[in-house]
Amino acid sequence: MTLFDPEPPPVPTPTVRVRMTVAYDGRGYHGFAAQAGVKTVGGTLTTSLERVLRHPVAITCAGRTDAGVHAWGQVVSFDAAADRFDPDAVQRSLNTLLAPAVVVRDVEEAPEGFDARRSARSRVYRYMVVNRPVPDPFLAATAWWVADPLDRRAMALGCDPLIGEHDFTSFCRIPKGEQVPSMVRRVIDAGWCDVGEGVLRFEIEASAFCHQMVRSLVGMLVEVGSGRRRAGELAGVLRARRRAAAGAPLAPPHGLCLWEVRY
Repeated sequence: MTLFDPEPPPVPTPTVRVRMTVAYDGRGYHGFAAQAGVKTVGGTLTTSLERVLRHPVAITCAGRTDAGVHAWGQVVSFDAAADRFDPDAVQRSLNTLLAPAVVVRDVEEAPEGFDARRSARSRVYRYMVVNRPVPDPFLAATAWWVADPLDRRAMALGCDPLIGEHDFTSFCRIPKGEQVPSMVRRVIDAGWCDVGEGVLRFEIEASAFCHQMVRSLVGMLVEVGSGRRRAGELAGVLRARRRAAAGAPLAPPHGLCLWEVRY
């Protein structure tokens, strides 16, 4: 839309609340949240929804993923005109417009008051690491290649201090502004598993996540696995509540995926 375009018509009434599960390849997108002048998943999805439903749409997402981060189980909610909403038709039309980079996995009418973000109980993120001397071209877009051998047992021990409710300031990018929000988050579970053929998967479930929290944690845990840091340092870094205390590089965004949102 430009300044010279006519104002869009209001959303017709009555409306229904809609819930969609969306998967996307985060490459080529500047994150999920709509931003003027840049290509984002949320902006692209909104434009396509408005084209399909023929009225303005305001979407809410369960997790605002960063640039380059993928999703398998992103959930969005919005209101649609009741007389224009056909779940199967909406899904088919959106996938025709958006696939394969963005795919709508399911569409359904949600209970009144459902909100993709506020109704969520927890989010699950996965991070993939290819840990072998030779990289894998077929996993290059979705996993971080680490050539040096990693001690998975040490990395698993490093996860223990993360469980529970903590202030994750040391592992987050602090938003700018005078009013700094709380960095306290409740981690329900976190751990590593060996998928096979040198592929490791980190999975973490929490009530919510701070900005860059998972990538920062993975960066330090890989440092632990490589022997450059000790698993016992994680607890002290958490208590320090200073970003500089972590001292580890951020894991690259392309290995991270919003896997599931639980309600």
